Amino acid sequence: MDDALDEGQGGGTVEVLIPLGLDQAYSYAVPAGLALAPGDVVQVPLGPRETIGVVWERGSGRGGNLKKVAAKLDLPPLDPALMKLVDWVAWYTLAAKGSVLALALRRPPDGRPERPKLGVRLVGPPPARMTPARARAIAAAEGGLLVGKSALAEAAAVSAAVIDSLVDAGTFCVEALPQQAIAARPDPDHARPALSEGQQEVAERLVAAVRSQAYSVALLEGVTGSGKTEVYFEAVAEAIRLGRQSLILMPEIALTAQFIDRFEARFGVRPGLWHSAVSGRRRERLQAAIAEGEALVVAGARSALFLPYRDLGLIIVDEEHEAAYKQEDGVAYHARDMAVVRGKIESAPVVLASATPSLETRVNAERGRYLHLKLPERFGGRHLPTLGLVDLRRDKPERGRWISGALIKAVEANLEAKEQSLLFLNRRGYAPLTLCRDCGHRFQCPNCSAWLVDHRFRRALVCHHCGHVERRPHECPSCHKPETLAACGPGVERLAEEVATLFPQARAIVLSSDFPGGTERLKQELMAVAEGEFDIVIGTQLVAKGHNFPGMTLVGVVDADLGLTSGDPRAAERTFQALRQVTGRAGRGEKPGRALLQTHDPAHPVLKALVSGDPERFYAAETAAREAAGLPPFGRLAALIVSANAQAEAETHARALARCAEAPAGVAVLGPAEAPLAILRGRHRMRLIVRTSREIDLQGYLRAWLKRAPRPKGSVRVAVDVDPQSFL
Repeated sequence: MDDALDEGQGGGTVEVLIPLGLDQAYSYAVPAGLALAPGDVVQVPLGPRETIGVVWERGSGRGGNLKKVAAKLDLPPLDPALMKLVDWVAWYTLAAKGSVLALALRRPPDGRPERPKLGVRLVGPPPARMTPARARAIAAAEGGLLVGKSALAEAAAVSAAVIDSLVDAGTFCVEALPQQAIAARPDPDHARPALSEGQQEVAERLVAAVRSQAYSVALLEGVTGSGKTEVYFEAVAEAIRLGRQSLILMPEIALTAQFIDRFEARFGVRPGLWHSAVSGRRRERLQAAIAEGEALVVAGARSALFLPYRDLGLIIVDEEHEAAYKQEDGVAYHARDMAVVRGKIESAPVVLASATPSLETRVNAERGRYLHLKLPERFGGRHLPTLGLVDLRRDKPERGRWISGALIKAVEANLEAKEQSLLFLNRRGYAPLTLCRDCGHRFQCPNCSAWLVDHRFRRALVCHHCGHVERRPHECPSCHKPETLAACGPGVERLAEEVATLFPQARAIVLSSDFPGGTERLKQELMAVAEGEFDIVIGTQLVAKGHNFPGMTLVGVVDADLGLTSGDPRAAERTFQALRQVTGRAGRGEKPGRALLQTHDPAHPVLKALVSGDPERFYAAETAAREAAGLPPFGRLAALIVSANAQAEAETHARALARCAEAPAGVAVLGPAEAPLAILRGRHRMRLIVRTSREIDLQGYLRAWLKRAPRPKGSVRVAVDVDPQSFL
């Protein structure tokens, strides 16, 4: 990057990129006496107001009639590597460069102090009126230590109201808890694990990559329970010894207390955590610690990729196959792929870890682009679960029920043996559709072309696409007849109802991402399951995200066919990954595990590959099918979604786009056609798909096409998604 302008004398011009949906930098004059360099964060006038921006490059003029930079802000500049990443992501995704900058730019602190967390301390005599609950709370607080209110309530098995009543009585006092360290230094030798021979060999390869301080990509493929986390922790330990930073990317829902506890047990401290639940002031403190190199390990969701690391020496993408790494709104980037790009920019090794790698990553490893490291066995000699199919054409559940006789018997045997069972159904809510038995009325979202999902726990009908919620009525809104509404199909809440009927003595819990309480409640519930507090777990896909439940020996997949009939070209791959991951929850403790998959199509290739225990069989067949069809990773795809307030507007612009496509050899433009989800949040949607060979410059073709195309007018918007993961 260029040196500061005019050696501190000011003058000249700079190009400033503003973090808005703008694809170009704007020229500003530099006031005399103000030294600016690329990466500096500045305050600049934009129309009638001032906004922040980043000096992107030196200008070529002397200023003339240009508006002047108002101020240079006291914030660390964007380093050249992060600026290069912003440029690259904008080029690859066709997103406005200013929108990408918004992902990386630190905002000026708002000046508000971080809200202190409060704890209680035993300071006074017991209250006049004692109860057993109050006595337990006082006993748990003996010693006069300052304890968090929720932690004390949990330890004493009382409600928060009991703690509050003791505060009111003067028995407890409320004090601010000490501020948690934002970036305590991990100890790489705090608790070194005893690795197996196979684990040690793979760990040494990863440690060598970290020591090389050079760009490389490795696929770490290991069966469920093989100890992938412990192995890549050794690479993190080496980066710490070298004083370099590590980024561990994870799907947000996988940032559980279990992972944090495993990290703390290995390194003595928690990692810096970056996800949506981190408060604003704490985010500012963590960003500052990362920029100064104090935070040596960050574990975060996909947005952690854009943090200002001072010396990034290792990137790990855990569960690299997860579709959650793709940002669907705004800048449509895939965090796994951009992690590889950032690793190259930073000259840092990248590790992609999964028990069920994406086909794209698998092919890259097979063709020598990535190093392929394998952990084919579970740690400690434990065996993978045995898998069996339940043919629902022969073993039919009772009418209105969803669990077959074979699965009922298996759960009963587990209950008798005091072992845990998991019933997996990847469908939230009570039922995916509610209709009137009398007139046929179906409850549809007013904003989307989607049915409303019945959520009995919330007593509401909910759209899973836009979030619309309405009360479940007692009568049909069309024919006004009472007691005619029927739930069609099962969700996890309906399955829980069936479990309560079939196994009334069992302690059961439903785990679903849309329950109130957010991630904190979910972390507590996952911990309770791991500690054996529940006999039966009913869960959606979030239970398949790398959790370790030592007492779980049975997994029952209620509908193994769900997703296989989708028009998504990745449907088979995603179903295989989800089922292999969830069945891998069984038998991770001392006792062997098994899984039963209920299906109406036991001959389906995905299910046959799963039951055979040979993932290579599936990958070989899926690779051949994708290659024959020219689909990723053997071809390239992009989607153009045209949306508008009126269907005619969207359709007219989509057809105008298609007319000027001018597809050359090697490029096919399909559509326009109504998107499968034709209306979303009140906007009508048309879709065009571009399919090209690997040799075609897809981004260049798309830019030239959009430049030829008529400009969107009125409410029309055009969104480009390179390498789409969702085909709705």
